[in-house]
Amino acid sequence: MTSTSLKVIALILMFLDHVGQFIPGAPLWLHWLGRISAPVFFFCMAWGFYYTHDRKKYLLRMYLFGVGMGLIDLISNIIIAEPYALLFNNIFVTLLLVGVIVWLIEIRKTDKQQGNKYLALFAVYQIFTTLLCILAGQVLPLNGMMSFVGAVSGNLIFNEGSFIFVFMGVLIYFNRTDKKRLILAYGLFCLGFLGLEWAIDPRPTALLYNNYQWMMIAALPLMLSYNGEKGSGLKYLFYIFYPLHIVVLFFVGNLFF
Repeated sequence: MTSTSLKVIALILMFLDHVGQFIPGAPLWLHWLGRISAPVFFFCMAWGFYYTHDRKKYLLRMYLFGVGMGLIDLISNIIIAEPYALLFNNIFVTLLLVGVIVWLIEIRKTDKQQGNKYLALFAVYQIFTTLLCILAGQVLPLNGMMSFVGAVSGNLIFNEGSFIFVFMGVLIYFNRTDKKRLILAYGLFCLGFLGLEWAIDPRPTALLYNNYQWMMIAALPLMLSYNGEKGSGLKYLFYIFYPLHIVVLFFVGNLFF
C-alpha cells in the first residue's frame, strides 16, 4: 500500500474510534478497531519526516496545529459544562514530540557531544514544562488546561498517549526500514503493553472490555504492507479532518444524545 492509502485507512479507523468515544451507546468494537489507527499514523509520519525537505517547517506546522487543537479542546470543554466525554484529543503534539526526539537522536549520531547537550537541555525543559502544566491546572482548574499548556510548551507527559505513545512513535521510526526489526520491536512493545494491562486487571474479559490498547498489534500488517510509494498525497486531509470531525462528534454527542 502507498502512504496515502495507509493514511486513509487510519483516518477511517480513527473516525470510528471517536464515534465510540463521543456518541453515547456506541458499540465497544469501534474502540477495538480504533486501536489500529495511531500506530499507522506514526508509521506514515515516520516516513514523511524522513523524506521531508524542511524538517523545521514540518515540525512548525505540527506545533501550530497542536496549539490550535489544544485551544479547541479547552474551549469545547468550557462550552459543554459536563460533557459525556471530555475533549483531550490532540495527536499533533504527540507527533511533534516524536519528530523532535528523532531529530535530536540523529544529531547525536553525527555529533555525540552536541547531541548529548541537546538531549540534556530537552530533558531539563521537559521537567520545567511538566511543573508548568501542573501549576496551570492548579491556578486555572479548567478541563483541558494542563493539556493546552502541554500543547503550547510541547510537553512529554501532557499530550495524547503521553510519553508512552511518543516512545512508540520513535521506536517505529528507527525500525521502519527493516520489516524483521519492525515486527520484533513493535511486537515486543505491544506484548509489553499486554503484560501491563494484564497486571492491572488479570481477568481475561478485562482485556476485551476495559484494557484493550494491546489490540494495536493489529496495525502491524498494515505497516508491513507499505510499498515505499507516497501515493496521491492528500497532504492537508489529516490536518483538516482531524479537528473537524472531533469537534462535530463532540457537540453532536453532547447536544443530541
